[in-house]
Order: sequence, then structure tokens, then C-alpha cells
Amino acid sequence: MCGDKMSIEGRFKLRKSDFTLDVDLSIPGSGITSLLGPSGCGKTTLLRAFAGLEKCQSGYLKVADTVWQDSDKFMPPHQRPVGYVFQESSLFPHINVRGNIEYGFKRLPKDQRRISLDKAIALSGVEHLQDRLPGTLSGGERQRVAIARALAVSPRILLMDEPLAALDPARKQEILPYLESMHEELDIPVIYVSHSTDEVARLADYLVLLEHGRVIASGATGEMLTRLDLPLARGENAEALIEAVVVAHDDEYALTYLDFSGGRFTVTRKDLPVGCSVRVRVVARDVSLTLEHQSGTSILNIFPAVVDEITAVGDAQVMVRLLAGDVLLLSRITRKSASLLGLEVGKKVYAQAKSVALLS
Repeated sequence: MCGDKMSIEGRFKLRKSDFTLDVDLSIPGSGITSLLGPSGCGKTTLLRAFAGLEKCQSGYLKVADTVWQDSDKFMPPHQRPVGYVFQESSLFPHINVRGNIEYGFKRLPKDQRRISLDKAIALSGVEHLQDRLPGTLSGGERQRVAIARALAVSPRILLMDEPLAALDPARKQEILPYLESMHEELDIPVIYVSHSTDEVARLADYLVLLEHGRVIASGATGEMLTRLDLPLARGENAEALIEAVVVAHDDEYALTYLDFSGGRFTVTRKDLPVGCSVRVRVVARDVSLTLEHQSGTSILNIFPAVVDEITAVGDAQVMVRLLAGDVLLLSRITRKSASLLGLEVGKKVYAQAKSVALLS
């Protein structure tokens, strides 16, 4: 269960001919919670249950102090204060962009309008598109309009069902900054369905992992990605997420320095203000280990760490979880390397990150 007092609590049981959703979860009442799992695991069904679009045989939903659904009560979908963004934008084709965004806004009583129409439009970056018809927009522009429309109803929860799935990589990169700014400026919890760990790594604060209609684990995103008992930390693309702070720029070598509790990262120069917080991704296969601090190497990101846990990954490799400061990292190395280094829990090592990626 989530420790946040402003939480969202949901219990849903739904049986279909070939599928059963059976979940009991509590998630934070702020930030972005991602529902992650393979196709068919129940992500969209669970999201629809939150919206009241699935009438479950057994259901309970409490948002902060308000019960939306229990054995005696079922708030119908049109009465639930949610914004819903689908994979496809589903805009009215004969109404211009502003008219699409105004559609729900005008039907909302004035005393319930916590987000102005202009703010919903500005946060989604569609000011210059207001007079256009949906058919003249790119896929990324249509999704930004759909996001603005969902925000304009001043939702208590924003539900997003793989909103970037139908877009090419360039259009995804176009939308992600707007999702981040929305996250920073609005105190609205977002439940975000995705099968993309890239999106989760960049956006999510909290992660719910689903499998066969059940929650197998949930927790802060950084913690979930480094839990060696979960599949996320055992795959080829296993990674760690680290919160860091921009501390300096090196103009001579076009570099930016980021500090975290375990040391300092050096990345290619980014135009970010000193003092701002950023999220860094470190992929396990890019982290090597040594027993002594190396010199005469091209690797700039080297910091002391302690072995926290080791688990086998196949016959030839192991995944090593490391503690650097108070931050968890992963290193995927061969079983032979682990043996030669004499790795065991508690052993002091140096982690060498060949590359790191700045996500925000």
C-alpha cells in the first residue's frame, strides 16, 4: 500500500470469457503513476475501471476522501471528474481545435473550473492551432489537442491510455516535454498506461507492474527498476534511474556536471540552469566494475559503490545491484568476471559507467 495520505485506492474484480482482472492497489494522489506490463495483462481494462467504463462484479474506488464506487455506490462515468486521453485523439472532425477543447469545458459548472481554458491550451502548446480543423493536424498535434481537451474539464485524475503508441519517434519526442511541464505545473494525479520502459523512465514517479490481470509489484519507479526479483531488472535493457542536480558547465569541453549522492556524472553539455533537478538513466550493461579506481581510462563516470545483491541472469551472466551513496545502480557482467573480482554482498568496488543518458 502507498504511504501517501492523499492516495487513490482501488479494488476491482472483473471476469470476461478468457480474462480475469483481480487487483487491489493504492497509488499516490499526485505525480505520474504508470501501469506497465505486456499486451493483454489488463492495463487498459484497469484504466477503464477507474473511469467507470467497466462495471466490475466487485469494485471499490476511493480518491482522496471521496468514495466513487463500493458495494452500495457506483458513480457513473459521466459524473466521475476524470480526463481521459486515448491512443487515438478521437477529436470531432468538423469542429476546430478550440471548439474541441471547449466542448467539455463549457459543460463544466463554473464553480468546478479549476483549470482555465487558456491554461489547458498553453500547457499543451496548441495556442497556434486553435483555428485549425483536426484533419489538418499531424498525429502529434492531434494528441496535444486531446491532452488539452482532457485538462479543460479540470479532472481530479487524468487517465492516459498509451497516448504516444500511435506516433513515430519524432512525434513522441515532440509531446514528451509537454507531458513533463504538465506534470510540474498541475497538481493532478496521472495514471499512465504504457508498454514502453523509455516513457516510464522519463515520466513516471510510481510504477505498477501487471501480469495476467494481477498486480505483481508496485512502488517508486527507481526502486522497481532495480529490484532483482522482478523481470524489469533482469532483462537485456535493465537500467537504473538517478535523480541528480546540475552543478556546473564546462565550456571548454562542452560538458555538463551532475551531482548525486554517490558522486558526479559528466554528460555532453546541456543547456540547463545550474541547480535544476534532472533524471539520469544508467543501463546495466554499460556499467563495469573494478576493485580499484582506474586512471588512464576514457571513462569519466567512475564512483565508489558497495555490492548490495547479486543474482544469476542465464548461465553466463549475473546482475549486480550496487549502492552508490543512497542510490541503487545495476551492473550486468559475466559470471566469470564476478568470480575473478570475488564479488559478494558488502564488497567495495568502483562502478564505471561507459555512458549515461539525461532524460530531463
